[in-house]
Amino acid sequence: MKRTLLIVGCGDIALRAAPLLLPHYRLLGLCRRPEHRAALRVQGITPVLGDLDNPGSLGKLAGMAHAVLHLAPPPDHGERDTRTANLLAALTKRPKRKGAMLPQRLIYISTSGVYGDCNGAWVDETRLINPQTGRALRRVDAERQVRNWGLRNHASASILRVPGIYALNRLPLGRLRDACPALLPEEDSYTNHIHADDLARIIFAALRHARPGRIYHACDDSNLKMGEYFDLIADRFDLPRPPRIARTQAEGSISPGMLSFMRESRRLANARIKHELHVNLRYPTVAGCIASGGARVGESR
Repeated sequence: MKRTLLIVGCGDIALRAAPLLLPHYRLLGLCRRPEHRAALRVQGITPVLGDLDNPGSLGKLAGMAHAVLHLAPPPDHGERDTRTANLLAALTKRPKRKGAMLPQRLIYISTSGVYGDCNGAWVDETRLINPQTGRALRRVDAERQVRNWGLRNHASASILRVPGIYALNRLPLGRLRDACPALLPEEDSYTNHIHADDLARIIFAALRHARPGRIYHACDDSNLKMGEYFDLIADRFDLPRPPRIARTQAEGSISPGMLSFMRESRRLANARIKHELHVNLRYPTVAGCIASGGARVGESR
């Protein structure tokens, strides 16, 4: 009999992972809007209505699943992830129905932004975190909640720290068409990437092999600065490469959101996903993926 997996955050990555998961799990998906239920059913996911911002709507989650895949982002304000707090409280409530269980495995999808700026250094999972933005602080809070929940409940709770996700539907084509600038090469920041389909495969591997309390970098082998990434995409789609400007000019020329990413430079090591999760990346580098046929960027397999 299949075990039950509850997916929280049924967006693009969850839907890419669903075909990998279906042979092994009965899939449930937390669904905030009733009109989205049909789309989940088409993917083999049974919808469960509930809203992470409304704790009273989450009562059904208690005792529902053997495992949980948590991809939902935190709120966009404050320093705490109240959504994760509401989810974990709901999962832990004592269920009344017969045969209910406390989840024994939880995988949380976090961000590499928790490290802050590392001045281009190589970073592995033992690096001390140094969050420098509100969104990173909320992710740190969520990670702590998840790991403490696992310890309290004797459950395996593991974390994937994810960098920039790319695929055909997640490329900066609009930015390139608008000729938004990038930084001069000598002032540019290192950035990290993972193809959306490889992330789905890493998630599947983590559900099978992740160690309790363990953190994993869900990234590829690329060693790119941000401007180099933009240049690769521009060349593939026959668009002009972005103009380069000095960092001192960036304040008035680059959006605050993009500028916050440009202020953080690091290179993520990914040995753990290869050695412990037994992941073999289909797209080891952005450059290799583009060179092998850019039309394939974004295929879901």
